[in-house]
Amino acid sequence: MTAATALHLADTRDAAGLGTFLTRLLRYDKAAAVRLRTADEALAVFARLPLGESGPLVIRTALLARTEPPPEPLDRTVSAGQLLDAIEPEDAGAELRLPPPITGPAWAGLLPPRTSWEHVADLPTGPLSAAVQAAVTEFRRESEDPDALAEAIWSRQVHPSGLTLRALHAAHLVGLLQQADTVALHRHPAWLRLTAPRGYVIIRRAPAIGAGLGLTPTR
Repeated sequence: MTAATALHLADTRDAAGLGTFLTRLLRYDKAAAVRLRTADEALAVFARLPLGESGPLVIRTALLARTEPPPEPLDRTVSAGQLLDAIEPEDAGAELRLPPPITGPAWAGLLPPRTSWEHVADLPTGPLSAAVQAAVTEFRRESEDPDALAEAIWSRQVHPSGLTLRALHAAHLVGLLQQADTVALHRHPAWLRLTAPRGYVIIRRAPAIGAGLGLTPTR
């Protein structure tokens, strides 16, 4: 099969991780779309978590198997649910069948840049996870006006760079905080990025006015 219809992943663990990522995404948006891009023998799966009007972008990466000739670069937006269905648990490392392309949401056409990021710090994931759990507990304890409370909680900054609890919440929801003992924080003039071994969370440095969470946080 050609790159237009399938991708070959190098590691079954990447297939399993991608399946977990999509499953968690679909818990929050059953009609989610993802943008797939390949470059330098790697696949990047871009998604947006609905954590407010300007929800964080989350990216899951996977290594591609080396083939001859190398596949053509891929850039396609597809249904997250159909992509999850294409992951075969018993043969996950051999082939990932690609769903047909769909018309993507607006965010899929405005991805952050790949270059010119500045490293800010390496942050231990233990305290970050603890901060998310404390915020979830606070949210559940206070039930009045949940949308306003959610915005007040998740917009809190946890680092002088402007990193917010909303970004940490997104990283927690898709499992990025469980990948390593630290995550790297990078900044760009318009963006902030948390980098884990197999994924990223990216937010705009200037949050949109009036963004609200509108979700009950869960573990």
